[in-house]
Formats: sequence, C-alpha cells, structure tokens
Amino acid sequence: MKARLKTRSLVAAVSAASVALIGFVAVPAHAAARSTAVVIESNTFTSINNGTPATNIVINGDVAYLTGMSLFHYDDKLNIVPNPVLGSYKISRNKPGDFEVTYTIAPGRVWSDGAPITAVDLLLAHVLTSSDYAKSAGLPDPTDPNVTPAFDSGLYGAVYDQHVVGIPTISANKMSMTVKYDTAIPDYVLNGPNLTLPVHALEELAAGKTSLQSDSANAAATAKFLSDVNSKNTAALKAMGAVYSTGYNTTTVDSSTNPLLLVVNGAYVIKSVDSNAITLTANPTYNSGPALSGITTMVIKQGIADGSPSSQALANGDADVYQGQPTADAVAQLKAIKTATVTTTSSLAFEHIELRVASSGTDTYTGPFAMAGGQKAADLRKAFLLAYPRADIVAKLIQPINPDAVVLGSVIDLPGNPQYAHVASLNGMAAYNTGTQASRTAAALKLVKKWYPTAGNGNTPIAINLLWGSPGNTRRTSEAALIIAAEAAAGFKVTAPATAGWGGKLAATQYAAHFFIFDQTANPQDAQACGIFQSTGGSNYTGINDPAIDKACVALQAGTLPASTVTRLRIQVEQAVAKDAFFLGIFQNPEVTAFNSQLSGVVAAPLSPSLFWNFWTWHF
Repeated sequence: MKARLKTRSLVAAVSAASVALIGFVAVPAHAAARSTAVVIESNTFTSINNGTPATNIVINGDVAYLTGMSLFHYDDKLNIVPNPVLGSYKISRNKPGDFEVTYTIAPGRVWSDGAPITAVDLLLAHVLTSSDYAKSAGLPDPTDPNVTPAFDSGLYGAVYDQHVVGIPTISANKMSMTVKYDTAIPDYVLNGPNLTLPVHALEELAAGKTSLQSDSANAAATAKFLSDVNSKNTAALKAMGAVYSTGYNTTTVDSSTNPLLLVVNGAYVIKSVDSNAITLTANPTYNSGPALSGITTMVIKQGIADGSPSSQALANGDADVYQGQPTADAVAQLKAIKTATVTTTSSLAFEHIELRVASSGTDTYTGPFAMAGGQKAADLRKAFLLAYPRADIVAKLIQPINPDAVVLGSVIDLPGNPQYAHVASLNGMAAYNTGTQASRTAAALKLVKKWYPTAGNGNTPIAINLLWGSPGNTRRTSEAALIIAAEAAAGFKVTAPATAGWGGKLAATQYAAHFFIFDQTANPQDAQACGIFQSTGGSNYTGINDPAIDKACVALQAGTLPASTVTRLRIQVEQAVAKDAFFLGIFQNPEVTAFNSQLSGVVAAPLSPSLFWNFWTWHF
C-alpha cells in the first residue's frame, strides 16, 4: 500500500493470502529466447493517467513508466541519467532574478500513433503546475480548498509553481521550450516540465473523437493546444481538464477502449487490462529511449497477495518477478525456490502514520485532531502518537525480514544517510520514542484524561477512523490489529477496516488518520519532505499549514545551499512536525525482490519505480 511522492510538489493494495492464482499465464521456465516477462504486483490498476491525487499509486505509475519515456531517469545509485534519445535540457540564462532553462526535443521523435513529439507537448506540464496560469486562464483557483482544479493534477503550489515567470516560450521550430524562473532552482531538472500526455490526443479527446486521427488532424490539434494555452481559451482548457482529471480512469482496456487514451511514447503500449492482468506489448514506433533487450511483452499480474500466492507463482514458473511487502515466512518461502534469486534492500520508501489536522480537500474537517481544536486537539494528537505501537510493529513485522530495521527517528534523512543520527537527535521526534511503550502509553492516557477523565480501563471515548488500503495483506492486517489494541489502552476507539480505493480517499474528512508507505520518485534538496509537509505540498494529505515549515521549505527549494544549511533546514522542518504532533515515520520499507534466475537485468533501485527503473535491459 504505497503512494508516490509527487516530484514537482512529490500503495500497493493487495488481496488476502488465500486468493487463488486466477488468470496466471503459464510460461515455460526454461524456454529459449523467451520474450515475455510476467511480473506480480499487489496493487490494482485504476488509471492510465497517474498524475491526479486519486490515481497517484504505484501500479499506475509503473505502467506509466513502462509506456512513457521522459528526459531523464534515476538509476540504482541515485544518479540522474539524461535521456538524449528523447531530448536535452540546459541552463540558458543564470542571472539574479532571471534563471532560464531550455528543454529541447530531439528531431524525429514520435508518439505511438505516429504524431511528432514537440516542445508543445512539454507545455502541458505548465498548465498542470502553475496556479497563476490557472487563475489567469479562468480556471478554478488551485489554491482554493473549496474547489477542484480543472486539471486535477496535484502539482500546484510546489517549486515550479512558486518560481515560474509567465508562460514558457516555444521556439519558432516548436522543438524547444524555455522556462523562466525568478530565482535559481537547485533541482531544476526534477521540478521542470517533462512529457506527460500527448497534447494532440488530449485536444481530440476533449472534442469527442473516438478513433486515431490523420497526420494533418494531429498537427492541427497540437497547433490548437498551443493557441489555446497562449490565448487562455477557458472553454477549451476546461474541456481538456475534464479529460485529464477523469477521462483516463479505467480498470479495463480492450478493443472497445478509445485508442486516443492509449497514445504514448514509451517502449510499450497497453494491449489489455482486466481484473487479473495488464498486458503491455512493444511499441512499434518507439524511438524515445533505449532499445529493449529482449522483453517484447510485459504482463503485470495485479492484485496478487504478498506471501504464499506470490511465492507459489514464482516456484511454479507462472511468474518471473515479484517485489512487495511479504512476511518473514513468505521471504523464507521465496528463498527456498531454487530457480529464483531473492534480494532484500532498503528503499527510500517509508511507512508512516499521519493525522488529519485540517481540510485538504473541499470537505471541512472538525474531528478530534483538528488544529482548530486548540490545546485539546494538540493533546489528543500527541497522545495518539505516543500510544502508537511503532516499536511493536518494527519488532514483530519488520525485523524478522530485516534484522537491522529501526523505528524511524526521521523521514527526511532515513537510516543509511550519513546525517540520519544527527538529524534524529535534534528534530524532536525522540519524544515519541523515549522509554518503553508502557510508559509512553501511560503518558498518552494522562493527556487524554485531561479531557476525558473516565478514559482507560476499557473506556474508549474518542472514535478514530483509520484509513488503510484494500485489498490487504497479512502484514498490514497484523499492523492494524496492533494499532487498535494499543490505542484502546489510551482511550481511543480505532475503527480500521481495509478500505478499497484508499488512495482516492486521503482527502476525505471522515478519516482522522492514515497509514501507508510514501514511495519516493526523486531525491531533491528538500528530500521531498516539502511535498508532504508544506501547506501547498502535493502529498500533504493532513491539511497541515505551519508557517515555520513553509519558510524552511521555501529556502530548501530555491538556491543551491551548503550541506550544513540543508541539514539545518531539514531539522527545522521536522522540529515543527514534532511540535504539531501529526506525523511519525514507522519503518523504512524493506524492498524484497525475487525473480527468475534466468531473467537478466533485474536490479532493485531505492527510488520508485524500484523494480522497473531499467526494464529495457531485461532479457532471458
């Protein structure tokens, strides 16, 4: 159960362990020159577009990565690797108050329908990210919590939005786009525009087209998009916004699917999606990135439980690759498979508990943890976090997989980062890990009794709806049970059933708390913490709005800073988080990867998409 952090701002749902391996494609384990790889994913696919808050989950992002090439990617050593096959980027002006970056598409690149890729396609990223543009174009103000933006991208309010000046300039040949900022952006590569969706297809979908169009029609649609953006054609933009926000949402792809929804520039195109599998086949027009090494069909079996079902599929030769959140018993099962290679690494993904403190959507939150509740709510938030059984979760559920796992003292600098111990000693988070769980629970109950004197001894007067994802897995079911029991001892009655479609409910105010994994896709100067904690952060699902956090984030996101300054500002962010008592890290996700030993090229990376980051090298 993972949510991706949105890079410009920043879950794996799994079925129960008893689920049968319905729909697996049997493949010969030792076939010569095989060209099909079968991958197990515990998520369930919900959208071709993973760019909205509701669709920003790992499996959607994995499919988007396999079907879409961008101007760079991260490797397994956290290096940014440019993609010169598609294009290039460079700082074209660097003066105080005038920082410009030019992005250029290489000539001859095409979408899967044959339409040329141009810099006009990059311009969509500006529409998805600039609040000033949205307001000036007559679209709903993305900063207004009472409305949903026409383009519900979840990218507004972040680095690009804060510092971009005007509308980017498109070159005369339409192959370059120059973005002007009001200050130097240290992570300009990460925060700048990239390819998202083909703008000609977006225009055609908004016009009601239901089939692929001619070359001349595609060229006209691209020209119309450029005109619509520059002239701020409100009606046309709103029509495209509706398509962007919901038009790509589907759990089925078949012969009846509008082919305009499937136009991509990546190595694969979506052939079919059903409740069991996503089948991707090689894109015959692909020329946007490195060539495939042998896998021309990628089958993703979705919604398969971590544990015995995944292990059995690998052992039987019904699947080739698995990466997930297994139990210790499941890891042992995987390691017992003689034909499989198993690796366990620490990713830059982390489990956490977060408490809603204000609205982050259109609904008003007035629950027990609301900032508007003053000292009472502050005491209840602190009590809930003190009683939260983080040490038990790590000891019982994670250390059997990774004996070195610890309760997180920081989520900005995770264990393994040279600054981790220093940051954790100063950020205030130690207050939630001091003493024993019994002493912390006693302190929590004391805080609760200030407001509910009869709490304790079986009396749980504070009702908390806790959100986590369905389908579930054994580890998460055990985690929820530990939480319910531990919080009851401090006066909280926690209701925590596994919830389907949980990623689209993170803004819902009926839930006072959420636990899930944040899966990082990038490693910027702010370590993507500002995407979670900044008031305008695209992954801020708690509604927190703390001026101290925002001030530190502004400094982290503008200008290249000395390492000591970066560390100081990161500490300031987490000190404010600790003071506000609404968020705690639990554990660093142990990334367990198992794959057919005959399949070469599979190397887990710490950033998402961990499994697929180098898919083009895979081959039997």
